Amino acid sequence: MNLLKATGTIGGLTLLSRVLGLLRDSLFARYVGASFASDAFLVAFRLPNMFRALFAEGAFTSAFIPMFNKKVADPEGKGLRDGLDFAEAALAVLLPVLIVMTVLLEVFAWPVTFVLSGKFNGVSAEQFAYAVQLSRLTIPYLMLISLVSLFGGILNSMNKFWVNAAAPILLNVTLIAALLGFHSDDPLITARNQAIGVSVSGALQLAWLAWACRSNGVRLRLRRPRLTPEVKRLLMLILPAAAGAGAVQINLVVSTALAASLLANGSVTYIYMADRLNQLPLGLIGIGLGTVLLPTISRQLGGGEEAAAMETQNRGMELALLLTLPATMALVLCGEPITAALFGYGKFDALDTHYTAQALAAFSIGLPSYILVKMLTPGFYARQDTKTPVRYAMISMGVNLIGNLMLIVPLQHMGPPLATAIASTVNVWLLYRTLVKRGHFVADARLKRRVWRLALAALAMGGVLWLGQGLVLPYVHGTWTIRIAAMAALVTAGAVVYGLATVILGAFSKDDLKLLLRRRRAN
Repeated sequence: MNLLKATGTIGGLTLLSRVLGLLRDSLFARYVGASFASDAFLVAFRLPNMFRALFAEGAFTSAFIPMFNKKVADPEGKGLRDGLDFAEAALAVLLPVLIVMTVLLEVFAWPVTFVLSGKFNGVSAEQFAYAVQLSRLTIPYLMLISLVSLFGGILNSMNKFWVNAAAPILLNVTLIAALLGFHSDDPLITARNQAIGVSVSGALQLAWLAWACRSNGVRLRLRRPRLTPEVKRLLMLILPAAAGAGAVQINLVVSTALAASLLANGSVTYIYMADRLNQLPLGLIGIGLGTVLLPTISRQLGGGEEAAAMETQNRGMELALLLTLPATMALVLCGEPITAALFGYGKFDALDTHYTAQALAAFSIGLPSYILVKMLTPGFYARQDTKTPVRYAMISMGVNLIGNLMLIVPLQHMGPPLATAIASTVNVWLLYRTLVKRGHFVADARLKRRVWRLALAALAMGGVLWLGQGLVLPYVHGTWTIRIAAMAALVTAGAVVYGLATVILGAFSKDDLKLLLRRRRAN
């Protein structure tokens, strides 16, 4: 399988989803602004959003895919039928658990919202009741997106990556439709309609994945729940994988709760909007590569191809750094024009824009770490080791909590993002050190040669962006056409400089480009 091609397919669909997500957030900023209504919705959305990251992009797929692939690849088995039998057994246990969990969360929505928000720094009982209502409206999404992850894991194992990657587009389309068709002058009503849209989008995503599975000959039957040895092993792998793969998301929940309880109204929105921008390269690069690496490495290791697995990991790291370093530089240095161009209109004023840009810079310092976690954890999961990542995730969460408590008062809305970046960096170092120590990852000569060259190319691009952002700032508050033109000019200048610098410094050569094009034509 062509790693670049598969990553490009997922990345392209994720790019479309993220662009629609930015449009959604721009409309949300326009109609709701940075206020209690926006904070209440974003806290209500944080829990299902975390489950999306943990299940659809983390724990379930990390545990399920290697086990499913092993069943399918067993030379003494029946191939896909054995894999589907395992999937049916998993569904039989997963579905009732999800139903019970959803009911319990609906019943205990008040304490759940309290934990996630700290009661919003002392709002009235009526306001808090409104926040609880939004939580109840979004909770069904947890069950729906968890079922989506099961179908998506099967399709990923069948190399149908694009189907699962397209599912989040439905979330953004639904919320955009709700904003355009059901917004109100009262931000509280608009935010409530967004909460309804979240659960509606979950139903649409589940319907899409179920249809795609049937179209590819996958029909899962509902069975009586039975804890077979395979299902027990799956459950044992899911819980530690949830913490290992979801450390960043859990850290964001902690940051959101502390910001809601200790900072002024609007701070949760600043952090959320900054995180959304930070998530754009994370979604395009980290999730795309991570989705491809896990089934690829698990198949290679299952076939005894240790050298091929090592090569896949090295090229994945190289591709991740090639794309991540310039994105980091751009978000850290040019947060002000980026934020102003996307969010700075309507109810989202200049001060809101400035505070969001500050939070974005703090988040983006850790962008390489967020993405490298996605590159390193498949090295553990493909070997069905989920305990080691969870230990390191716990350490990371401890670092995040301490960092939040130390930084949130002096740095305000910049404190939680910076603590999250530091915690993720600690997690990456522990994961990398362990893989190297076990001999499961060795950086080859090509990767070592290119890392420092890529860093220099990114610095060169950063210098151009730093000088150029002053020229575009006067234009990012104009019409949409002017905003897009200004940002396109800045992005083009940065991309040209980075591209030339990588070639001049030898971080990316013409031979690499020819090889990629030749592989693309061959596929």
